Amino acid sequence: MSKPDELLVDVAALVESGQSNQMSLTVVTGGAVITGRLAPEAVWRQRVSEVLTDSASLGEFSAVFTAMTRGEGPPTHLHFHVARILQGTVGIPETGGMYRVAIADVTAWTMGDFSYSDH
Repeated sequence: MSKPDELLVDVAALVESGQSNQMSLTVVTGGAVITGRLAPEAVWRQRVSEVLTDSASLGEFSAVFTAMTRGEGPPTHLHFHVARILQGTVGIPETGGMYRVAIADVTAWTMGDFSYSDH
């Protein structure tokens, strides 16, 4: 999108203000379909930091995610957790991943997450 969808920005702002992680959303961005739940950026960053801290080879990167905070103004990114990239009938990864998507790059979206089958 050349100009971010104001409605999607409003949804992201509500997630940020309520510190909720229950909003399910599906977006199309860069030809990929990502489906899952949105999280406030601070919650998302903390979870990514925890995952990196637990990694023997990636632990040094965890501080990058706890050091930064979101600036003023409306949200510019969506922060997905327990999310999957849909590929055919499969959701990747099976356990759900952590994705950060620029709102300006979203070309289509819908409330809720899509069903898929990993069999």
